[in-house]
Amino acid sequence: MATHNSSSDRNSEVNNGEDSKVHVFSSSSEMLTQDRDDLGRFKWIWVEYVLEKLHEKWNSVKEQPYPAMYSSVFGGIILDSAMMVIPIDDHMVHRGHGVFDTAIILNGYLYELDVHLNRFLRSASKAKISSPFPRSTLRSILIQLAAASQCRKGTLRYWLSAGPGDFLLTPGGCPTPAFYAVVIKDEVSQCKEGVKVITSNIPMKQPLFATMKNVNYLPNVLSKMEAEEKGTFASIWVDDEGYIAEGPNVNVAFISHDKELILPFFDKILSGCTALRLLELAPKLVEQGRLKSVRTANLTVDEAKGAAEMMYIGSTLPILPIIMWDNEPMGDGKVGELSMALSDLLWDDMVAGDETRRIPIPY
Repeated sequence: MATHNSSSDRNSEVNNGEDSKVHVFSSSSEMLTQDRDDLGRFKWIWVEYVLEKLHEKWNSVKEQPYPAMYSSVFGGIILDSAMMVIPIDDHMVHRGHGVFDTAIILNGYLYELDVHLNRFLRSASKAKISSPFPRSTLRSILIQLAAASQCRKGTLRYWLSAGPGDFLLTPGGCPTPAFYAVVIKDEVSQCKEGVKVITSNIPMKQPLFATMKNVNYLPNVLSKMEAEEKGTFASIWVDDEGYIAEGPNVNVAFISHDKELILPFFDKILSGCTALRLLELAPKLVEQGRLKSVRTANLTVDEAKGAAEMMYIGSTLPILPIIMWDNEPMGDGKVGELSMALSDLLWDDMVAGDETRRIPIPY
């Protein structure tokens, strides 16, 4: 297939900035039509066989969970799930040299896309990955992808990779970085039931890697698996100094008995966009007299376990109450009133908040 040969021409459609139009391929046949004359009969038969095998997985699926993907390798948006693939020699695949981020699609709006995109590019800089497009073009691609997907509730996940090229350790043989993005249909709603957690025995990442959102999630995976094997939802990491850090893919927060909202410092962990937004919104409860204060601080395990309420914070939650930790109840062992009040603040912001944080998707 001459996909790589034609991708540079297709990429030119999105190299000129915010107003450029991204090509949408509705099927694998459309992607390959222009290449068929170059392949010859026997090569085309082989291509058709490969496509048939790729489609086997999706033929029995009632609803496609991934309605659209963008690939800078293909040079456009693809609506055919079977073609939502990346090259095996992409350094993100075999060396973990890539970064990613996620934005929420809720009721036809993209929530906090710009905040997540800024963190995405900071992560890429730390990982020494340049972008094949300027920021404005990345943003335009993501909005067009969301529109092409027709998805009104779910997540938009996107990656920057060192790119395909070879199987060596460094990306010197990779001609250009790659940008991928996919829309995932998902139910996004408030979490109102409490969960149980454990303290993780899996070593957490060092600050350099923990503070960038990179694709090396093996510690996160093992930490979550460890918790599930013990019949709990997820885990809590404690750093080398004995202070509370974060969950496997979420931040964590506490309400003290003095009604202080406390989040761990972000110097050794990922600064979650939702956690940062919570710190901006929570003073409303201080004004109402429901909270005493809002702050970040170091918390020991004993201090944290002695809190009145505990919660996870993440984009798709936005707050998940924690009612038991290491088989001991948090507070009174029930979902806390202030946890849900904070959840309501975030949820209201997601569904009806500042329009600078909610981008309407042009379906």
